Amino acid sequence: MHIWVDADACPAVIKDILFRAADRVELPVTLVANHSLRTPPSPYIKSIQVPPGFDVADNHIVKHLEAGDLVITADIPLAAEVIEKDGHALNPRGDFYTKENIRQRLNMRDFMETLRSSGVQTGGPNALNQRDRMNFANQLDSFLAKQKK
Repeated sequence: MHIWVDADACPAVIKDILFRAADRVELPVTLVANHSLRTPPSPYIKSIQVPPGFDVADNHIVKHLEAGDLVITADIPLAAEVIEKDGHALNPRGDFYTKENIRQRLNMRDFMETLRSSGVQTGGPNALNQRDRMNFANQLDSFLAKQKK
């Protein structure tokens, strides 16, 4: 199994949790972004800088993803592609995207996009808080423990 990170918008605190997990369970983690990223020295952690452009990082992840891999992303269309390829998708707040919930999330995303394009101010997501960080860490640990069995 491999962990892929849609790293352009991934919060630093989530990356730190992933870095610790990679070394603890000796699992490869690859951050994919349009810009240069710093990663700690580790044989399990690497970053890939892709050219600038719409969905270039997402397309790289999908192209290299294998069934069973985990992708960390808040990008719902990317999560849908991951699920379609039998991967797992976890957002930085610790919520898994699943076959059961991805359609609803895509529909809500599209609805909010329609509102924004018509001029309605919808605001953005709340800032990541301590509960979100703990939820992410707990979900990641639980997922990794299940994969070892």
